[in-house]
Amino acid sequence: MAGELTAAIVGQGYVGLPVAMRAVEAGMTVIGLDVDEAKVEHLAAGRSHIDDVTDADVAAALASGRYRPTAKPSDLAGFDVAVITVPTPLRDGAPDLAFVEAATRAVAPHVTVGATVVLESTTYPGTTDELIGPWLEEGSGLVAGRDFHLGYSPERIDPGNSEWDFRRTPKVVSGVDAASAAAVQAFYDQLVDETVLVRGTREAEMTKLLENTFRHVNVALVNELSVAAAALGVDMWDVVRAAGTKPFGFMSFRPGPGVGGHCLPIDPSYLSWKIEHEVGTPSRFIDIANDINQQMPRVVVDRILRGLNGRGRTVKGARILVLGLAYKPNSSDARESPATFVIRGLQGLGADVVVHDPHVAETSLDAGVTHLAELDAGALAALDAAVILTAHDAVDHARVVEAVPYVFDARGCVDGPTVERL
Repeated sequence: MAGELTAAIVGQGYVGLPVAMRAVEAGMTVIGLDVDEAKVEHLAAGRSHIDDVTDADVAAALASGRYRPTAKPSDLAGFDVAVITVPTPLRDGAPDLAFVEAATRAVAPHVTVGATVVLESTTYPGTTDELIGPWLEEGSGLVAGRDFHLGYSPERIDPGNSEWDFRRTPKVVSGVDAASAAAVQAFYDQLVDETVLVRGTREAEMTKLLENTFRHVNVALVNELSVAAAALGVDMWDVVRAAGTKPFGFMSFRPGPGVGGHCLPIDPSYLSWKIEHEVGTPSRFIDIANDINQQMPRVVVDRILRGLNGRGRTVKGARILVLGLAYKPNSSDARESPATFVIRGLQGLGADVVVHDPHVAETSLDAGVTHLAELDAGALAALDAAVILTAHDAVDHARVVEAVPYVFDARGCVDGPTVERL
């Protein structure tokens, strides 16, 4: 029964904390391990640091007596299931599994006969059986598949998506053998509405990379076409809208100032790296998509420069408002946000950049950037231009369009004689 299980969730960030909260809700006792002591202190005080989990959620989990945030690996002792949900960044274009290795080695001494360990961190095919298994065996003295269960289940957390939350989103599950797969599936069956069992851990690892590479490539396609459309005098937003009315054979992707978060800027490169190192051939689709999406902040800066020039104003000395630091609407997640690169590009041309984002804290700003808490009439009147990089619902974009002489809209959310769309 769920109430008899103790789950250790390693990593209490955008992925791990929602898993931990759901496990508590399902009746499990949860140990939430994170190396960030400040984060652990906030959780222990009932304060959440991500959008998808409220302070009330954390407080309720603590009040149940079944959630214990900790920064001490020794507190992992006694778990039945351990889930590893730590970051997997890129370093010099190659996968950096240092956090995964550290988390796995922290779990290993506490693995007991019959326990289950699941990796959720995004990675390349082969990681679970080639690396995680040996690290766990080395630290525990046990054998994966024989003494304990080992599997992989790719995270599908979409920050800010209230419709498809952790529980409602189907969960892909796998194991290094049939018994491990059954154990992993049985665990997640208690947490989500639907589990999807695949052949093995490599298939599960590849599933995550396919999902994000699909989006990455299609976003790059529409971004490349948006650049060409602008040169041809074509409204790409109207094109996408019209194409989206076709009930078959087309899926709408919208242009933008670049891609952000962990998934699109990073995950496809894991697959590209693995293919090149194991197969010996580059993944041309992924490499081209990377090039296109990475250049979009520069495209935005160049378009603003030309837009101001066409209005008799130089970028140097212009006061430009950036609307939106987060990489997606209605979220505080600014990881790998293209806004950072647009801001630096504008500053490099001598612009005076100010930012407004009701979701992202002022501490996330680069040096030299002013945060406007409110878009009052005086602040808007002092602007030469505004650029919409993230279309938060809480921002009155129409008011900005009325007050600012030039608005560059990288998200296709406003219109008017002073508006130029990407």
